[in-house]
Amino acid sequence: MPRSADAATGLHVLRLCSVFEPAAAPRPGGPGLSGELDPRAARFDPIGGMQNHTATLTRCLDSQGLTQTVVTSRLAGPSGAAPTGRRARVRRTGLPIACFRQLWALAAVPVVLRPSTTGPVDVVHAHQGEDIATLLLARLAARRHGCPLVVTVHCSVGNTLRGRSVRARVLHGLGGAPERGALRRAEAVIVLTARTARALARDGVAPGRISIIPSGFDPALFADPGADVLPGVGRPRIGYVGRLADQKRADVLVRAFGRMAERASLVLVGDGPERDRVRRLVAGSPAAERITMAGFVDHAAVPAVLSSLDVLVLPSAYEEMGSVLVEAMASGLPVVASDVGGIPEVVRDGETGLLVPPGDVDALAAALDRLVADEPLRSRLAAGAGARARAYAWPHLAGCVTDVYRRVLEPVPAPVA
Repeated sequence: MPRSADAATGLHVLRLCSVFEPAAAPRPGGPGLSGELDPRAARFDPIGGMQNHTATLTRCLDSQGLTQTVVTSRLAGPSGAAPTGRRARVRRTGLPIACFRQLWALAAVPVVLRPSTTGPVDVVHAHQGEDIATLLLARLAARRHGCPLVVTVHCSVGNTLRGRSVRARVLHGLGGAPERGALRRAEAVIVLTARTARALARDGVAPGRISIIPSGFDPALFADPGADVLPGVGRPRIGYVGRLADQKRADVLVRAFGRMAERASLVLVGDGPERDRVRRLVAGSPAAERITMAGFVDHAAVPAVLSSLDVLVLPSAYEEMGSVLVEAMASGLPVVASDVGGIPEVVRDGETGLLVPPGDVDALAAALDRLVADEPLRSRLAAGAGARARAYAWPHLAGCVTDVYRRVLEPVPAPVA
């Protein structure tokens, strides 16, 4: 039987997520920021906001005394189980083949159905990205363990997902119905923005079951970012930090940078399936000599990267929230981002950054020219960004997640005769 809500610190949470922090560090690539992920891992798009979210939340809840079993895909790394923190354990399943990545959930079925060796499961917490299989696995797990289901929606395939690929169009067209069905049956649904909360309410999810808890940043990680890690790059520095994937549209940023009237430097930090395409665009850019492709860096190095920049850009085609925006603001960086999805709830246009239409190369170039040419504007937006970031500290947000667990475990009052 599930524990009572007043024993939340002793809960056992079964966390299901299609992606999690990589099992092993990337191969070394020399000094500074040089180096890339193993090419197999890059095809899996392995590092991004959802991975950092699930890993940081797991660490925060571990420090609060919760027991956690994380079941996730192996991506290109090894399968098997390994401890993380004091009371958490990560179990990776599936095949290391990109086109079969969603089969991790099929391989995870016997894992989630067998009795836990660390005690009864009290809450199943699923993290849904662009992977409907996670929701189906979570419903099965909750039924097997007789406990409540909590779902965090990192990307609503029915309301947020867009894209040019066949995969994106199919997921958006066919994934909405199973997503709505699973979310309507969950005891609690966590969303990152108010926009998604309204969309899910229109889809029939009871508003009283929806909680808005955004992604955040770890204050301890950002307390002392360290020295400049880009000493050879001229200022002002415009930066992109994230996955090189179709959704993120780093190609739009490279083209916009090539059209800028003001002189600046561009730093692209990240890896992913679009790496070779972006590299070709950089090579053909009229400003190629001022563009640095730094490759992948571990998330622990992101604060140092951000503190070495002057502007952070997120030119996504679609985005539930954009957690790197919060980290940039925590670093006191003004941001330029697409006016799409939940981004306007994070970036206040003219107060913490500038918003531009998604995919509009000229508008992005104009916004970057404006910031580069106007240092007082950069300083004002940076101050606003730093102040706004305080609301996104992870220890507080993890406490909000624990409150959701408490709420779903509250006993249901018996009907009055």
